[in-house]
Amino acid sequence: MSAPMDDWLSDFIATERLPADFAGVLAKICEPLARDIAARAGGGAYTVGLCGAQGSGKSTMAAVVAYLLESWGFSVAVLSLDDLYLTAAERGDLAASIHPLLAIRGAPGTHDIDLGRRLLHALAAEGPVALPSFDKAADDRRPVAEWPVIEAPVDVILLEGWCVGARPQPPADLVTPINSLERDEDPQGLWRAYVNAALAGPYQTLFGRIDHLVLLRAPSFEVVLAWRREQETKLRQRLIAQGLPRGRAMSDEAVARFIAHYERLTRWILAEMPGRADAVIALDAARRPL
Repeated sequence: MSAPMDDWLSDFIATERLPADFAGVLAKICEPLARDIAARAGGGAYTVGLCGAQGSGKSTMAAVVAYLLESWGFSVAVLSLDDLYLTAAERGDLAASIHPLLAIRGAPGTHDIDLGRRLLHALAAEGPVALPSFDKAADDRRPVAEWPVIEAPVDVILLEGWCVGARPQPPADLVTPINSLERDEDPQGLWRAYVNAALAGPYQTLFGRIDHLVLLRAPSFEVVLAWRREQETKLRQRLIAQGLPRGRAMSDEAVARFIAHYERLTRWILAEMPGRADAVIALDAARRPL
């Protein structure tokens, strides 16, 4: 590893509050993945889908892979599915007209898929492209004036997100509630049917642009809850460091309810996607690659 890379990695580990042994993860996973992408790219805006449950480290991996590719001369755009969330007002309209659970960001049906498709098209063309940015603490999209701008076309697009590349479930699988949230707040199955229909329709038109699908496979859904709580702990620490109210981050109890919205599709992805993903990186409970 070069000295500039060593310096960048040390700063990155400190900024992201990563374990000191993350350099080993870089050597074992990130660098080989980046070299694989570099070998495949070259046809213009090669799109890599990076799927992983909440807290699995997909955004961290995307940042490191992007840095490596750029150090080798590739132009890269990192696009998070989270940044495509509908605004709070738009989700409020869905909640009022279709089902109250659609006010909560996360499940298919709560993203602006048309925006995502336009971005992938723009990143393959020429000119400046503004990448959307979502403020999770405020639970709303940031103003367009605050979106970062990059110059297109790019060589590689890294599209990362918890359900990137997911396929819909068979309708029969939706009948039985998977947790108390579905049982108590979606007894007729309207919300989960809407989510599944969105995944079967608009989302497939976005995911169909993926050239190479990578899955970070968590050991179980139960581990995902612990990872998500860690994320909120980091967010609270950042808010305190910035002098902002820590109440903008969720409590452990709120995280448990929030993650219940993701349980059905997370379990489905862990069962269904490994057999068709182009690469599967199995993780242990400490997020170390097996």
